[in-house]
Amino acid sequence: MHKMWNDHELSKMINKDIPFAMLSDQDGSIGKLYGIYDEDSGVETRGRFIIDPDGNIQGFEVLTPPVGRNVSESIRQIKAFQLVRNSKGTEATPSGWKPGKPTLKPGPELVGNVWKVWKVSQAFED
Repeated sequence: MHKMWNDHELSKMINKDIPFAMLSDQDGSIGKLYGIYDEDSGVETRGRFIIDPDGNIQGFEVLTPPVGRNVSESIRQIKAFQLVRNSKGTEATPSGWKPGKPTLKPGPELVGNVWKVWKVSQAFED
């Protein structure tokens, strides 16, 4: 099912195959584990979980079926999590960060100053 979805829909939306694995949960056991299985209807709500190489959930989004997900946003978030992981915590990403945009340097001097970096980041958008 996911292969068909990728081949006939997703790959056409982003002009390539998605760069991450998708999971099918036919018996609902994983959905129950993550709290997205709807017992009444016997199906799962739509869930996207970003799990790091250590098996830790770094991000997730759960939407009801009538609202579509944003594949580009999922990829942006994956890239942001990869940057933070690769920096070993020396960098963080502000809201809406994209590759090539300014990052945050965590530390006491950042407290109360995130808005300044965010403002500079927004200037790159114009």
